[in-house]
Amino acid sequence: METFSTDQWIILLLVLLLGWLLGLLTRSGAKWRHAYHDEEGRRKAAEARAAEAEARLHEIEKRRPPAAPARPAKTATGRKAASASAIANGGTEGRDDLSLIRGVGASGEARLHEVGIFSYHQIAELSARDEADLESRLGAPAGTIEREEWREQARMLAHGDHEDHRSRFHP
Repeated sequence: METFSTDQWIILLLVLLLGWLLGLLTRSGAKWRHAYHDEEGRRKAAEARAAEAEARLHEIEKRRPPAAPARPAKTATGRKAASASAIANGGTEGRDDLSLIRGVGASGEARLHEVGIFSYHQIAELSARDEADLESRLGAPAGTIEREEWREQARMLAHGDHEDHRSRFHP
């Protein structure tokens, strides 16, 4: 049987020592694994709390009675005022298809709803001051409502003159 030289014994000892150190280093990975699982548990618990809070919020919103719509102010003649107060109150005449007005379109109708305009009457009865205020709230250039003749179009549509409106404003 062959005997090992001193150099071979040293190399064998170094390999064993290196293996032992490598084993120690990989064993410490369990510590990180436990920390990961702990953090994962905390994240899942936080998500569960958030879902529970969301469910409670929906339950509270279901139980809350709907707010009564605000009524526009009446003028001395008894007709509804279409001033800035009518815009702010949201108008109770009903919702009209404001996208029929040339220059409004579907996206403009949504923006008008956001500022409280829902009917042709509200647009038809705008004063010059309300017109300027509405243009600034919509981010439209000054004079857009007058140039596009929104008030005239709204009057026609409010009176049911859809054919005349279509022929005049949508040739």
